Amino acid sequence: MTRKVEKPWGHEVIWAETKDYVGKILHINSGHRLSLQYHETKEETIYVLSGQLALWTSEDDNSYIVLGEGASYHVKPGQIHRFGSLEKESLGKPTVLIEVSTPHLQDVKRLADDYKR
Repeated sequence: MTRKVEKPWGHEVIWAETKDYVGKILHINSGHRLSLQYHETKEETIYVLSGQLALWTSEDDNSYIVLGEGASYHVKPGQIHRFGSLEKESLGKPTVLIEVSTPHLQDVKRLADDYKR
């Protein structure tokens, strides 16, 4: 059964959840981004379904790469990362990602967050 989880940056739809893996669709509103974070155990791979994804892999807020539709990226445990949909890159449209990960959904270590979580 799918479930929608509202987030300050947009929302996610959890479409698969087992003891071995989780599948999500992330809708990141234009001009928003997720926490700068890492996971101790969780491992995830994302696929850009639509839009342009800004991807940070360090604590340098000015250093990011842009991934377009059809690009994928693998996040290993311990790797700093942040996903976003920047206005100048997304042209006002949301960025949509598919994420498949290990089932450790609470394993989020936030280093910075635009929403003070």
